Amino acid sequence: MPVLCKAGCGKNAMLKRPKTGDTLCKECFYEAFETEIHFTITKAELFNRGDSVAIAASGGKDSTVLAHVLKTLNQRYDYGLNLMLLSIDEGITGYRDDSLETVKQNRDDYEMNLKILSYKDLYGWTMDEIVAQIGRKNNCTFCGVFRRQALDRGAAMLNVKCIATGHNADDIAETVLMNVLRGDIARLKRCTAISTGSEGTIPRVKPLKYTYEKEIVMYAHYKKLVYFSTECVFAPNAYRGHARALLKDLEKIRPTCIMDIIYSGETMAVKEEVSLPTQRICTRCKFVSSQEVCKACVLLEGLNKGLPKLGIGKSSKAKKMLEEYNANQNSTKKAIDEINVDCQKNNCVSRGKACRSNRNTTNDNEVNSRNGEKCCSTREKTNDSASISNTKLNTLLHDYGIPENDCGGDINTSIGESSENHNFEVDLHNEDVTSLAEETDACVGACGKMDSMHIGF
Repeated sequence: MPVLCKAGCGKNAMLKRPKTGDTLCKECFYEAFETEIHFTITKAELFNRGDSVAIAASGGKDSTVLAHVLKTLNQRYDYGLNLMLLSIDEGITGYRDDSLETVKQNRDDYEMNLKILSYKDLYGWTMDEIVAQIGRKNNCTFCGVFRRQALDRGAAMLNVKCIATGHNADDIAETVLMNVLRGDIARLKRCTAISTGSEGTIPRVKPLKYTYEKEIVMYAHYKKLVYFSTECVFAPNAYRGHARALLKDLEKIRPTCIMDIIYSGETMAVKEEVSLPTQRICTRCKFVSSQEVCKACVLLEGLNKGLPKLGIGKSSKAKKMLEEYNANQNSTKKAIDEINVDCQKNNCVSRGKACRSNRNTTNDNEVNSRNGEKCCSTREKTNDSASISNTKLNTLLHDYGIPENDCGGDINTSIGESSENHNFEVDLHNEDVTSLAEETDACVGACGKMDSMHIGF
């Protein structure tokens, strides 16, 4: 036997609302769904006429339904809002690149302007690169913190009055459970607020605060809305998943538990003697923060310094890691300075032999001073090329342990006996000059000072 719509329209019921248990037809469900959101907006006074509102669009069911409902209510009740889409590209291959195509489809369907910001442009990192550094654990901390600040940055670029997010009743109830399990009193009191943001910052509003996730899925299904349903590839490792599983188990026993948990979070009282952090402005990025330096700046500094776990956990742990990092940097700099001092004292070493810059130093005319130091490029000058050649050849013979008689007697006599040998003498002389220049360059390089980017011996 067919069940009639409980709204009294005379049509057969098509569904049963998870929130209230009412059996309704599709049209009555649409009206009830949209009217509740309208009531939430008007009661909380989320918008003012003429406001520019950025809808945080991810391509998922929540943001898609939010964009559709806000456009519908804006026309039906004449809110006078200028709606636009703001999307964040986290740089997750196989997830965000596909969902952005859905966002672009929503832009065309709802005739709204779209602004896309990427982690790579804002922070110099993508989530794929961050996960490669931090691993699959705690990666959602980076994504959540960076995403919240990226929305603030995008809203500032668009010059909007507020940001409308697609947080639904299930999301808020999960957040309450998470904060209870972690003992985070400050966030527990703030997470149930329908509008967040301190004075001087762009507030975020939640028109879907009292809307069940199941009803959002039903609305999108019957309205045939285009949305992206694939879960983030990194989400299964998120701590929120445990709170979600707990909430779904409770909902099977008591369907109203979602609203009950939200109500508990709203009425939670904190003792007056308990000190709670107040929202202020980050001293670095100038965006909203509960500390002197916001979490996003701390996490980003850790990534850039090769300390990806810097912002994970308590602030005391982060301070300790920074102290150790600075101590290592100072010790490295001190070691480099000591090496530079030793190089200046001992002069340089080239090819295993003492530097020749000390030759004939008694003659000041043969010493080239640069900034008060002796330069290796200074060489003893002479017009007798044969003398230079003989000196160099004898040195080479001595260094490589070759007896002079192996060359067939006197080296000059042997080389000068024929024109062929004469040509060999010229070539050997040229090789000698080239080798001398190469050694000079080696000496100069060995005498050069070292820094943290160039260490040579």
